Amino acid sequence: MDFLFRPRYVPMNRRRRIYEGKAKILYEGPEPGTLIQHFKDDATAFNAKKHAVIDGKGVLNNRISEFVFNQLNALGVPTHFIKRLNMREQLIREVEIIPLEVVVRNVAAGSLSTRLGIPEGTQLPRSIIEFYYKNDELNDPMVSEEHITAFGWASPQDIDDIMALAIRVNDFLSGLFLGVGIRLVDFKIEFGRLWEGDMMRIVLADEISPDSCRLWDQSTGDKLDKDRFRRDLGGMLEAYQEVARRLGILNDNVTPAAGSGPTLVE
Repeated sequence: MDFLFRPRYVPMNRRRRIYEGKAKILYEGPEPGTLIQHFKDDATAFNAKKHAVIDGKGVLNNRISEFVFNQLNALGVPTHFIKRLNMREQLIREVEIIPLEVVVRNVAAGSLSTRLGIPEGTQLPRSIIEFYYKNDELNDPMVSEEHITAFGWASPQDIDDIMALAIRVNDFLSGLFLGVGIRLVDFKIEFGRLWEGDMMRIVLADEISPDSCRLWDQSTGDKLDKDRFRRDLGGMLEAYQEVARRLGILNDNVTPAAGSGPTLVE
């Protein structure tokens, strides 16, 4: 696998685009079985019905997701992440994405509060895992395990593996964010099938960032995530910077007199 770590950067305009989503673009990687994941500055909500460009958001999400995935890899959680290439791009393994969004909820918020009438901020009796079918045209409807197996999106064994990994990720993220004064309310993750010859295993894919997590300040309850954009609260970039700062990714090592802001730690 040494080839994965040899520098072979190809300018973005010369790469073959594989897929473009709302917040990321996937390009053909330098070797078979790899892709380059590029983080955009686009901010979207309500299946892109609301859209803006927030300068620097993609850089922050790239670095935060890199930090989290490196930690998960070190813990033995299988992921698609290989390494960061630059401020906006990651080298990842090519996987067959399972068409499900897996949402882990620790605290009532968002659609759960709306659907069940539970006041936002209520601590749930236990963590809850929900599945949503990845389909923008249908607004990503919530589905059950019966739907998933009936329509062949994943097998019962796949679901068991996904739920076990989701619980491990939740345990890690809850502790990580609690340690820096942040309450992990809920988060969305995706999984893929990684094929190695005839062998297949389920791995964590996509990203983990303030775009995909609800993060509240432990003391004040201030939102440090994409809800600042969804709910027109303002200060989205500053909230993402605060998350990066607490994780040690962002350094305030440049004084205001120098005419510059915080810098990202290499």
